[in-house]
Parts: sequence; structure tokens; C-alpha cells
Amino acid sequence: MQDQLRVAPVDRYVINPMKSFISNSVMGGIVLLVATVIAVILANSPWSEWFLGIWKNRISLNFNDTVFLDYDLHHWINDGLISIFFFVLGLELKREMVDGQLSGFKNAILPIIVGISGMIFPALIFYFFNTSDVEALDGWGIPMACDIAFVLGILYLLGDKVPASVKIFFTAFGIVDDIGAVLIIALVYTNEISYVSLIVGLSFFVLLMIANRFGVRSTLFYGVVGILGVWVPFLLSGVHATIAAVLVAFTIPATTKISEAGFLKKIKKYSSNLDETKSLDGPTLTNDQLHIIGKMKSMTKHAMPPLQRLEHGLHPVVAFVVMPIFALANAGVVFNINFEDLFSNNIFSGIVTGLIVGKFLGIFGVTFILLKLKLVKLPKMMTIQHLFGISILSGIGFTMCLFITTLAYENPEHITQAKIAIFVASILAGIAGYILLNRNAKKETKKVISS
Repeated sequence: MQDQLRVAPVDRYVINPMKSFISNSVMGGIVLLVATVIAVILANSPWSEWFLGIWKNRISLNFNDTVFLDYDLHHWINDGLISIFFFVLGLELKREMVDGQLSGFKNAILPIIVGISGMIFPALIFYFFNTSDVEALDGWGIPMACDIAFVLGILYLLGDKVPASVKIFFTAFGIVDDIGAVLIIALVYTNEISYVSLIVGLSFFVLLMIANRFGVRSTLFYGVVGILGVWVPFLLSGVHATIAAVLVAFTIPATTKISEAGFLKKIKKYSSNLDETKSLDGPTLTNDQLHIIGKMKSMTKHAMPPLQRLEHGLHPVVAFVVMPIFALANAGVVFNINFEDLFSNNIFSGIVTGLIVGKFLGIFGVTFILLKLKLVKLPKMMTIQHLFGISILSGIGFTMCLFITTLAYENPEHITQAKIAIFVASILAGIAGYILLNRNAKKETKKVISS
């Protein structure tokens, strides 16, 4: 049996390296960055008209000469494909609330406060800059959100120079930040509502909750009902369809069908049975071996909560398919705007200042005050210098900020101003945050050596 389990060359040199690449958190951020650079280059190249025209092609569903869901490709990406990202985000939120950093009041209090204040200050700064311009003021939600994927990518690039507690703390308040962004999208950036469609969608959402309660664990069932019964009606209702994705995620079961002890007991039994079976001389397995391995596979599936199984399976799809395509469709800014037009209003200034200064004040400033008042404590191994660094790094607002921009503005000039501001702020925050955290790590190393 051992000979049959040897790693084949194709697994060793092709499949395993690809799995390692896909499972690497840093690689997702790098692929997203590459897609962004490609979009910017193509948008400002001789192929600009062709590239930007791709996203205007219309796709519709037809049934008996009746047209359904007739949208351009850009709309399908920003309402459909990106919903997969929001679905995974919803799964992460539920997992953290069930058994994670947001599962108890003691664990959740500081991340919740930091997440909320880290959104309020950027919004207030943007409002202050644009209070006299009604059209520009619609973008107040843009600088509120930070990009968890990019920030975690930089933190993982720093490796052991940043304690794990810092990454966990950022993830926790980053999730609160994402919850806030979802609520802003639902409550503020929503068009005229069709209440009939909304009621239909919410009815199927209740059906999924009931199914969860009665122990339905089929991910296919949740997928079909979630897409056709919840997502499509939400799309037609005027409420942004990404909200449907988050709601459906919260209906996915978070419990296992078999306990850990029961799983280990049965797996040991199947392993023993497998070891006792006779093997064929060739590389293929006997029917008995196939039967036992099939039972082991089924048992393994039952030992994983559907929520985590979906989250684990969809992460590579989001990182290497959804987000790069989203970046290609939304990051293609044509830099044909001159310096005077860029500052013809305060959109650019409001977003850059909001992301860099606002995030810093909301995260570092509020936490520092709470620490001085001895109302909270920093996680173990985390210092004020780490807090300073991630507060700057949180000014990276790329993905969610671009998404909210497409909802907030219709004026092409305003969209261009906002996107350039997001690029500038994210680049400055990323470089500054990396340098600060890296320099702090070197200082800590010198202290240890000298002592």
C-alpha cells in the first residue's frame, strides 16, 4: 500500500507547487497588484479604447423572446462576480462571531471600537473637505474602508518581524470595518427599491435560515436557493446584490455533522481496515480499498463545517479570479486629467487625507486614548509602535474604496479624481506602513542583541 502512495513526479513538480502558490496569502495580493498595474497600463495605452470598451459589452438572459437581467459586463462584475467576494466575507464574519476574535464581548470590544472609529474619522474629514459641494459630498463613504487583503499581504511580507497578535488584531478590526462598509452600501448607496422583489428575496433568506435550523447541510441547496431565491431578487430590487451574498453566507451551517472524537475514532478504524486489505500488483486500488477510502472521504467531509469548507474552497477563487477581474474592470483609470482639474474640487484631497490621516486618528488616536485611560489593553507581543504602523497601513483602501466609488459617483471626472486619490493614498500608506513596521522590527532586534 505504501508504494501506491508515493508522490508522482507531476504532483511533486507541478500540482504541489501550484497548491503552495495558491494557498500563499501574499500571492493573492501580488496577483491583485499585477492586475491593477495591467489595467492602468492598458487604459493609458494605444489599446485604451478597446480595453475600456470590453466592459461595456452587454450580456443578458433570454427566455421565450423575453430579456432578463440585461446588463453590461462591468455591471455583471460589480454586482455578480464581486458577490462571491462578499459571500466569502460573510462566511469570515460569521466564523469570527461564532468562534473567533468577535465571539465574546471581551475579545470584540477593542476591535469594534477601533473598527468604528477608523471609519468615522475618514468620513468626517472627507465631509469637512467637501461640505460645500453637494455632488462631491456623495463620496463620503469612499475613504471609510480599508483593504484587508492588501494590508495582510504586506504584514505577511514582513514575516516574523510582525507578531502574529498584530495580524490577528488587524484582521479583527478590519472585519468590523468591512461590516460597516456593507451597511453603508446597503443603507446609503442603494437606488430606488422594488419592495416586491425585496420581499421575495427576504422570504427565501428566511427559508435558508429555517433550513439551517432543521439541519440541512447541502451546500448545493444553499447555493441554488441563495442565487436564484435571494441574489436575483435583490439585484432586481435596487438594494445592492452584494448584500444578498452576505446574508446568504450567514445562513450556512457552522457546525459539524460528527464530533471530533467520533471522527478520530472512525478514521482510525478505516485506516486499520485499509492497512489489512490486500493490494494489487499494479498502481490501481482494489474495490475494497476504494470503498474504504470513499468512506474516509465522506467522513472527512462530515467533520468540516459547511461554512469553513466553503470559505476554504472559495478563498483561492476570490484571490486569483474574482479580485483580479474586478481590478481589471475598475482600476483602469485614464490619466488624461490635468493637475488643475484634479483639484477642481476637494474629492482628491478629501479621500487622500481621509485614508491616511483619518484612519490614523481613528485607529491609533482612539486606541492610544483608551490605553492611557486604562480602559483596554493591547494584545500580547503588540507594542505602541506596531499600533502606529498598522494605523498607517490601514490607509490602503484599494478594493472596497474603488467599489464604493462606482456606487457614489456617476460623473466620469469625479470617478477619475476618486480613483487617482485611492491609488495615491494606498501607495503612500503601503510604503510608509511597511517602512515603519520594518524599522521598528530592526530596533527591537538591536535591543535584544545589546541586552
